[in-house]
Amino acid sequence: MPVRKSESGHSGRGKGVGLGLAIGSAVAFGGSGVAAKPLIEAGLDPLHVVWLRVAGAALVMLPLAVRHRALLRSRPALLAGFGLLGVAGVQAFYFASLSRIPVGVALLVEYLAPALVLGWVRFVQRRPVTRAAAVGVVLAVGGLACVVEVWSGLSFDALGLLLALGAACCQVGYFVLSDQGSDSGGQAPDPLGVIAYGLLVGAAVLTVVARPWTMDWPVLADTAHMNGTPVAATLLLAWIVLVATVIAYVTGVVSIRRLSPQVAGVVACLEAVIATVLAWFLLGEHLSAPQIIGGLAVLAGAFIAQSATPARTAPEPVASGGPEYELSARENVA
Repeated sequence: MPVRKSESGHSGRGKGVGLGLAIGSAVAFGGSGVAAKPLIEAGLDPLHVVWLRVAGAALVMLPLAVRHRALLRSRPALLAGFGLLGVAGVQAFYFASLSRIPVGVALLVEYLAPALVLGWVRFVQRRPVTRAAAVGVVLAVGGLACVVEVWSGLSFDALGLLLALGAACCQVGYFVLSDQGSDSGGQAPDPLGVIAYGLLVGAAVLTVVARPWTMDWPVLADTAHMNGTPVAATLLLAWIVLVATVIAYVTGVVSIRRLSPQVAGVVACLEAVIATVLAWFLLGEHLSAPQIIGGLAVLAGAFIAQSATPARTAPEPVASGGPEYELSARENVA
């Protein structure tokens, strides 16, 4: 009997630590746009900021890539797809949208991905989805309409919204690719290795696309302004690379070992809220009451879409969390 109590207490502490790590991951990811936008406004091209973020994180994660080099032979297509869509695509589209629309709006549009992935499952894979999941899609789309204020003739930059939607579409690649190897049991690809190689592939692709040799490098030696407050550009870059990328991914991976994918996915929804709040206080990007209500609707719709169970023909949740958590779910629980 005492053994059972000890095990129960250990399990409870483990879940508490996992929840803390998941929240920390959401905070880290949520701060990426707030740190990147001042660099973009200081003169750096959005693609150059993305390249700096991905290349810096890939360099930090290089030892993990060496450790899991067997993935190059066993899962080359998965690594390439994850790097192209999950790393290069999502971040390039998201950061490009930041130069045209507020951080909170860009991230809220990106969070349509859970709804989009249900569309992929229903109409491409032709698998049934639940009524609750469909309600989540409708709620998310309706909330987005409030965020962009469609009644005022789309007050936000249309191209910026399309770029953010592109980020959401690329994020669908996270969900689709995360299903690869789900039936392999202990042979499923290690998520840390997939992340490390995804960053390396993304860095290689972005090097060709962004052409960093044309970057305005002196900007990094100067200061950027965050709502009028001068901040060292190198400090912002360090946050983007170390905190908003490396620490965000690692804490997300570790947290999934202690929490279920469903719980971790719900916590991941905090990223959009955190980004919006940080942009409000640090960048002065205020949202109107309808936009706040719409943003809450988007988050609620994403939550329902992520946590809704599939129809009986599908053994697992269709979409049960952000990309970093989905990949982590393929690893055995520690």
